[in-house]
Amino acid sequence: MLKTYDSNQVKVMRRNLLKPISQKIARRKVVVFKTLSDPTIIKAEAEKMKVKLFRRYGVMKPPADQIRQIAFEKSYEPFFVVDGKYTIDYYQRRTYTIPILQNSIEVVLFNHKIEPEPVKKRWKNRTIMIEGEERLVLKRKKFLVLDAKGREASPKRIHSAPQERRPEKILAELQNDGKFSFDPSWEVEVLKPRIAKRPPEIKRIVDESLEISNRALFYIPVYKVWFRNIKTGEEKVLKFDAVTAQLIP
Repeated sequence: MLKTYDSNQVKVMRRNLLKPISQKIARRKVVVFKTLSDPTIIKAEAEKMKVKLFRRYGVMKPPADQIRQIAFEKSYEPFFVVDGKYTIDYYQRRTYTIPILQNSIEVVLFNHKIEPEPVKKRWKNRTIMIEGEERLVLKRKKFLVLDAKGREASPKRIHSAPQERRPEKILAELQNDGKFSFDPSWEVEVLKPRIAKRPPEIKRIVDESLEISNRALFYIPVYKVWFRNIKTGEEKVLKFDAVTAQLIP
């Protein structure tokens, strides 16, 4: 091998592999969207759709008077937006195979002498193997929209809409209900394992960093309309975006 390390150098390498990632995390922005849709209109739209909810085999529909609206509720659904970049500057161990002449007895590379191993079979090409390192820089970017369970959601759920000027009361009610309780770095911890993945075969790390440039928590108002088939007892719900009045699949 052309390169060797003393014990102090090995200790430094191990420290580099164990040291924590340098992090730059933006502050979380919290936004509560205004409710723009009239609940009366939502109820009317839901009435038009109720029979389709209980359609059987894609064709058979129950009579409209058999389906009754049993509940109507306005709530909020949280969605996180997080935008991050991971960078690692590192050395990777590599083994290079170099062909040599069949009758070589010694090879000199970078003032180092290498004695080739004898080859038992005459037809086999002679080579020498040299261990070295290559320096690489890996960058990853990731933009995520997450629901309350950490699952990826459609970016279409985050639209352009007026915000509540004083959202404190709404946020206090949500926290008091105990529905949505998130740690201060919740979305960062969800993103981190998806982006900050060290490549294999790392020999030593020069620099490693994680930057979260955008963090936002959006509370989207949602209308829920429950229906019951009074003949079968089956219940189903329709969800509408209370900002756009669009049906939520």
